[in-house]
Amino acid sequence: MSRKGNCLDNACAECFFGTLKSESFYTSKFKDIDELKIAIEDYIRYYNTR
Repeated sequence: MSRKGNCLDNACAECFFGTLKSESFYTSKFKDIDELKIAIEDYIRYYNTR
């Protein structure tokens, strides 16, 4: 279990979500939540195979 306020305990997840936001979320406009979900699933698939 991670300690409160210690980002180093969760560095891998923080890095992944930061990269997801900067490469996918902030660069696109989504019409609805379903379109966002598809984009996230595609990005996760891409991220895990590189």
